[in-house]
Amino acid sequence: MYPIIDAHIHLHKYSLHQMQEIIDQFHSDNLAGLIAVSDDYASAVKTLSLARQYDGIYPAIGYHPEQKLPTDHELLKVFNLINEHKQNLCAIGEVGLPYYLRRKNPNIDRRSYEIILEQFIQRAAIDDKPIVLHAIYDDAPFVCHLLEKHSVKKAHFHWFKGDKQTVSRLISNGYFISVTPDIVYETEIQQLVKAFPLDFMLVETDGPWPFFGPFQGQLTEPNMIHQSIAAIAQIKDQPLADVYRTIYENTISFYNIKEQTKRSPYGN
Repeated sequence: MYPIIDAHIHLHKYSLHQMQEIIDQFHSDNLAGLIAVSDDYASAVKTLSLARQYDGIYPAIGYHPEQKLPTDHELLKVFNLINEHKQNLCAIGEVGLPYYLRRKNPNIDRRSYEIILEQFIQRAAIDDKPIVLHAIYDDAPFVCHLLEKHSVKKAHFHWFKGDKQTVSRLISNGYFISVTPDIVYETEIQQLVKAFPLDFMLVETDGPWPFFGPFQGQLTEPNMIHQSIAAIAQIKDQPLADVYRTIYENTISFYNIKEQTKRSPYGN
């Protein structure tokens, strides 16, 4: 196995025991780092604390859209936290639009979510930070519009799903996507990987979100990424070592963590 970086994980959602196991297995799993996103103020505080305690945890602060709208006070606390810790953040995120929440409640106030998302995008532009996006299917074109409006270049559409036109738009803009372990068994994701350039691709678990297929009933852990990369290599018909290296280098470059990596396993 070659080194990996989990480009999107909700580390704060694991139990203390599960979290410690993931951290203790960094070496045995060939895990070089975790991009640890947050969902709200409380989870951001927890993630920042973990990043201070352990090497290889790179924190991001945001407000996950698949929940009720924050109050003005809650949102202000999140933005103040970003301002206070911006030098230590690898990104703004996870932010986006509530696709699944709207499916449950079609009358949801989408416009308010759009306004909040644009505030986070503006903040990413001001601070020159990458932004981690929850924007799938018919939400993605609008999010692309906001990114283009504010000239944000470093956009990571995590666990992306969308039509061919939007895929082409992401590629044209140089936006990144990340692939979860469901590539092993989901035709939709396999087709996306076939169409998307490897140079704009990352890998993630979105842990502790559970998966099916060969992962049924298992706790989602970063070591599952090794199977994801094997599937990508097969779909792309490229040498496994080359795919590992490209995705690793994509991640440290996109998230500006190369200088923080003590020594590249690829000799850089």
